[in-house]
Amino acid sequence: MKPAPFDYYAPTSVEEALDKLTELGYSGKVLAGGQSLIPAMNFRMARPTALVDLNKVKELSYIKPTADGGLAIGTMTRDSVVEEDIMVNERYPILVKTIKHIAHKQIRNRGTFGGAIAHADPAAQLPAAALLLDANFKILSKAGERWVKATDFFIGPFMTVLEPEEMLAEVVLPPMPANTGASYQQVSRQKGGYAQAAVISTVTMDGSGKVKEARVALFSVGESALLASKPNQVLAGQVPTAEAIEEVAAYVAKNECDPGTDIHGTEEYRRNLVHVLVRRALTDAVQQAKK
Repeated sequence: MKPAPFDYYAPTSVEEALDKLTELGYSGKVLAGGQSLIPAMNFRMARPTALVDLNKVKELSYIKPTADGGLAIGTMTRDSVVEEDIMVNERYPILVKTIKHIAHKQIRNRGTFGGAIAHADPAAQLPAAALLLDANFKILSKAGERWVKATDFFIGPFMTVLEPEEMLAEVVLPPMPANTGASYQQVSRQKGGYAQAAVISTVTMDGSGKVKEARVALFSVGESALLASKPNQVLAGQVPTAEAIEEVAAYVAKNECDPGTDIHGTEEYRRNLVHVLVRRALTDAVQQAKK
């Protein structure tokens, strides 16, 4: 199919892009990599009347260290650039592993880090990674900038707190704590395909054999990516036994996700996947943290 008719604008600066978004209001839609938006437009699932293409806005493509040891990533930085960056590999290996599960290399060469987050696909990896890593988002408009935590950014399927005249400009990742292990687990029907269920976790140990913090993010099992609360409630301050991890996995699968039924699997099947994947992810993350 072909998309419905739309106007097209290609600004070359952030200021010009914000001017156009302000002018267009609800009629405008930001185009970043386009690997998700364009197919949706072709199927007429999305019908923006105007696109504001950010691909010529070079100032939005970068990876910079922050003063506290974290990283700031510009919204137009290609996924493959993040995947191959030395600093990202050294500081956030779990992010690299997560990105490697995004479709195929050709898609990652075009897809953008901030674009995937702003698109807020419930089955996408990067919104979940942003939740897991406690990212902070810089949002720009003609009125200035504001900062929003990842936990406050996503409000539903393909829905965020971004206003029509705003754009996501930068994603800031805080430094990973010492003695932190991480794990990515997913089940998909084929390599590069959407996950039927997926889990990303980090576990930070306190040096005495107890958990300091346990974080578990899930996607493809609800209306948006989500950060489970039970793992930290049960494991923080405790020695991470197999029994405690099993308790967490069972609870998350039953109470903290909302998978649907489709031609690829039933709700029951997906809840079982979540149970297994949370258990695997936490067990693996604990083992990594102890090394």
